[in-house]
Order: sequence, then structure tokens, then C-alpha cells
Amino acid sequence: MEDLKILNKKLFPYAYNILGNTDDSQDVIQDILIHYSAKDPDSVSNQNAYLIKAVINQSINLKKKNDRERQQRIVLPQPIVTNQGENKIELEEILNYSMLVLLNTLNIKERAVFLLKEAFDYEHNEIAEILAISTENSRQLLTRAKKKLKLRKPDITTSPTKDKKHLEKYVETIRKGDIRTLEQLLSDEVQVLADAGKKLKVIAQVTSGINNTVKLMTYVFENYQKDLEIKIEEINHQSALLFYKGTTLINCQIFELNPDGKIKSIFSVVDPDKLMKI
Repeated sequence: MEDLKILNKKLFPYAYNILGNTDDSQDVIQDILIHYSAKDPDSVSNQNAYLIKAVINQSINLKKKNDRERQQRIVLPQPIVTNQGENKIELEEILNYSMLVLLNTLNIKERAVFLLKEAFDYEHNEIAEILAISTENSRQLLTRAKKKLKLRKPDITTSPTKDKKHLEKYVETIRKGDIRTLEQLLSDEVQVLADAGKKLKVIAQVTSGINNTVKLMTYVFENYQKDLEIKIEEINHQSALLFYKGTTLINCQIFELNPDGKIKSIFSVVDPDKLMKI
């Protein structure tokens, strides 16, 4: 069998893009590899295809289970740092954060088909074999997924340097309490989504509009963040702010900017379980 570290690195994007959680993804992969190691190697003609299929289907089953059990309105993906040279996962195959959030609007089969076709370039006959559906059903699921995703396609800028300057301006503005300038940094359709997990509460899980966003972000900063150290980082291929109290990460805010550089979405993760791996 291929080296376990190499296999884990290869399989992780399939699990994570479905589950949006690193711990769940690692659990699925380890479980699959343990079961595979007990099999007769001659019984599997294509190791990679077998393992990818097994990981995808087990991830789908776990995602269904998690979705049934979760009661909170907003569940954001677990953030991953994507600008490190050395990493244990295939970073280029990890979807950007806004797209992962948007994929939560799809049902699990639509999500799986979309990921396999659009992110991993599988053919419909291959997807049908993996998911135990017909080729025509695969095509129909992809069509439905694309229609749903078109309702709010993410605007992701491609210049980390430019994005960093926008976030530096945002931090400077919110530190000063400059409401007028802050309003100018936000797009008309701006929204804030917050995920505190099961252990904490947030003021609001969903906030939209310039006025409401300004009120929320200035209130949170003044009451919870003004004494924290702020670092700019790349999370899931998007610019983000990390708020530290000493060495403890308190909040990760991932930003989606529109082509004009205005803030379209802020994804605020304060769930301590999701922040542990950053």
C-alpha cells in the first residue's frame, strides 16, 4: 500500500470539501485506511479509485448525520490556512471559503456531484459509478446544483496583496471608530455570518445590510476585540483576520470582496473547536 501520509494528503480534499470539517475528514480517512489495510491487495484493481470512492461515500453519510443532528442555524466550514509552503494536505484542491459556504445550500448528492465534476474534473459516468446513480441522474444533479449556486455566485478577487491592503484599511477604520469610512468599505449587499458552535453564543448568526453590519462589527470590536492582537492571514484562499488573546485564537473572520474591493461577506468563526487547528 502507498505511504499512509501520501494517501492521507491525496484523500483529504475529497473529504473536507464535502464535510467542511478537518477533524471529521481525518476520522473518515483513517477509518477507510484501516479497513483497506485489512483487505487482500489482489482484490482491489485500482487502489486510488477504491479509496476515493470509499472516502466520498463515507463523507456523504457523515455529512447527512451531522446535518440531522445540528440545531444551530449557521454552520460555517472549519478554516484552513492556505498560504503555507509546507502542509499535510493538497491545498490547491481545497475550495475557497465562500464557495464552501455556498455549497451548504445544496443537498448532499448535488454537492458531491458538483465537487466531483467541477473541482476534480470527473466525467459523469465516473461520478455515477462512485455514487451508485445513473449517468443521467448525475447530469440532472449537476444542472440543479448550478442553478442554485447561480443565485449567489461568490466574488473572489485574485490578488492577495490587494486584499491585504483592503483589510489593513478595514482594521485601521474600525480601530478609529470611523463609521463613515467603514460604510464606504462595505458593499450594498454585505452580510455577516457567525458560527459559535455549541459552546458559545454570538450576538447574531446572520446580519445583512450596511447599517446593520456597521453596528454589529463596531459593537463587537469595542466590547470584545479592541484589546486583541490582529493578524492578517490567508484562509481557504481568501483574506482573513485572526484575533488573538495572547497565544489563543479567539475569532477568525474570513472576508469575501467584490471586484471593486468592497466587502461583500464576513464569515466569523468563534467556535473554539474549529479554531484549534489554525
